[in-house]
Amino acid sequence: MAPLEVEATSNQLPNNDVEQQIDQEIKVNYSQRAQWLRAAVLGATDGLVSTASLIMGVGAVRQDVTSMIVTGFAGMVAGACSMAIGEFVSVYSQYDIEVSEIKRQNKASVDDEKESLDESDKEDLPNPFKAAGASALSFVVGALVPLLSASFIKDYKVRLGVVIALSSLALLVFGGIGAVLGKSPLKRSSLRVLVGGWVAMGITYGLTKLIGLAGL
Repeated sequence: MAPLEVEATSNQLPNNDVEQQIDQEIKVNYSQRAQWLRAAVLGATDGLVSTASLIMGVGAVRQDVTSMIVTGFAGMVAGACSMAIGEFVSVYSQYDIEVSEIKRQNKASVDDEKESLDESDKEDLPNPFKAAGASALSFVVGALVPLLSASFIKDYKVRLGVVIALSSLALLVFGGIGAVLGKSPLKRSSLRVLVGGWVAMGITYGLTKLIGLAGL
């Protein structure tokens, strides 16, 4: 009976190793997706806060809707391009580091870089083009909230109120999503994002108002 038990135990070990490997791959994939989603939420929050602050700043000295919309649109485009370029450079640097690490592990030469990477290695490597596109897109999504909310309202005071209200609501939503993905307290995280957005909009509005009153 002893040899049979040893043989049965040895047959179960590979299966356990396979199951552990599958569980580890699932955890890695989930972690990578969570990081991408969290980065997208942060990009959208950045686009919302910066564009809303620009609109509020211009609204402090100019009451016409055209000036606010043009400024907000320019900020959206500039911010999306900045996010895309920054993310591309950052992720490409990470890509180079991981490729070097894989080559070092495989003991491959520099000239054989492409040949030394198999399909599984290429799938695990970060994609700088996708990262740049995702960052730019998330920034635009966030920026569209204050931009669209100010586009169809002619009354100046109502326009500012709608921008603040809808931006605040979106900040709460983005803060809640970030809290869920980061596994942090929902209420505290949402309020932190909301207050941060209010501070940014208030400082931009206040300083621009002072400059307008000073006649600079």
